[in-house]
Amino acid sequence: MKLKTIMMMMSAVILAAAVSSAQEAGKETLKIELPKPQFTGTPKDIRSPNLEPPRGGKPRPPLQVPAGTKVISLDCKVTSSDMEPIIGELDYITDGDKEHDAATYVEIGPGTQWVQIDLGAEKEINAACVWHYHGEARVYRDVICQISNDPDFIDGVITVFNNDHDDSSKLGKGKDKEYVEDNNGRPFAVNSVQGRYVRFYSRGNTSNEMNHYTEIEIYGK
Repeated sequence: MKLKTIMMMMSAVILAAAVSSAQEAGKETLKIELPKPQFTGTPKDIRSPNLEPPRGGKPRPPLQVPAGTKVISLDCKVTSSDMEPIIGELDYITDGDKEHDAATYVEIGPGTQWVQIDLGAEKEINAACVWHYHGEARVYRDVICQISNDPDFIDGVITVFNNDHDDSSKLGKGKDKEYVEDNNGRPFAVNSVQGRYVRFYSRGNTSNEMNHYTEIEIYGK
């Protein structure tokens, strides 16, 4: 038997084993509908001691989530530390429109600010994805995601993403990396955390001191 044929057979066996393993674990690939890429202007020379390596235009690795996971945040109520946005409306954040234009994103004040999604009841949360302003390459600082059943985020707070490497927002040092905004957003897995409220923080960006959100999707059951 030729070496090429043997290699093809081995690859098929490995792939089948991987599929079988995922099925046995009750997992499936999370499908995220992405907006069109729309960088404008000249990309900036972005530097940060905590920036993830360039992906070279490649999409982020797919997330494996429990079977049956779906978007549970569409049209959910959104509140914020800044209830009077400078641009846009808070309900843009869960309206399902991720495209980049002036009618899809919200601008709130400078400094550490948060937006909070009320899922309406306690849910099993398996993943999340956030799109900030993605009309140009920029990095948003201190991106933090927390989940709780307490709307004031005093009790039972679970942090599931944190790239504030120097604790400048005073919510604890995070181990996640900063990243350049693009149409892929920033998806991340959440290990079946139970909660009703999901809160996202940020502290300005590399282009200006304001905070922007285009869309947030929470995936769960």
